[in-house]
Amino acid sequence: MFSGYIARMHVTPKSLLAVYQTQGHRMYDGEPVTQLEHAWQCGFLAEKSGAHSALQLASWLHDVGHLWVNAEGSPTLRGENDAHEAVAARLLMPLFGPAVSEPVRLHVAAKRYLVSTRPTYGKKLSSDSVRSLALQGGPMSEEECAQFELEPYFSDAVKLRVWDDLAKNASWFEISRDEAFEQLSSLMDAVASQNASLIEQRT
Repeated sequence: MFSGYIARMHVTPKSLLAVYQTQGHRMYDGEPVTQLEHAWQCGFLAEKSGAHSALQLASWLHDVGHLWVNAEGSPTLRGENDAHEAVAARLLMPLFGPAVSEPVRLHVAAKRYLVSTRPTYGKKLSSDSVRSLALQGGPMSEEECAQFELEPYFSDAVKLRVWDDLAKNASWFEISRDEAFEQLSSLMDAVASQNASLIEQRT
């Protein structure tokens, strides 16, 4: 859907950071947090849970697809699935590799999986997540669950999804905006360097 648009853009860590600097104030419709607050909270939960740096970054950037296409409001209220996870994965893969892009690509599928496999999970979803669930395919079938469990980044995607759902705490932002941007920039630089080293080793 947006692959051509993304291909025409020169995506860099700096341009991803700029998205949050210019649009991070936007609210999630029906949620008590801004895009920046949600991203920081999710990344913080990943860090405190002992996640490796790539998964921390995936947690920070899992919703960057929402902001990248710059659509106003909430797509679910218009009955639209913006495929933000696919947009974000295409942005992140060339810069940071699959350890970042794959959990992001799979975090919507992880919600569908958890609704099917954990009876109480669906009851805790926010109203916007419930609306988007229907647009994203609804609960997984037993066969879909089995296939999803075979994904190489299945476990990381499920962890990210749990943090995603928890990272909607009103007024929880323990650092300044500038400190948050510095934290994100440093994390992106570290993971990009790790990814470049892995690519060099393989060649």
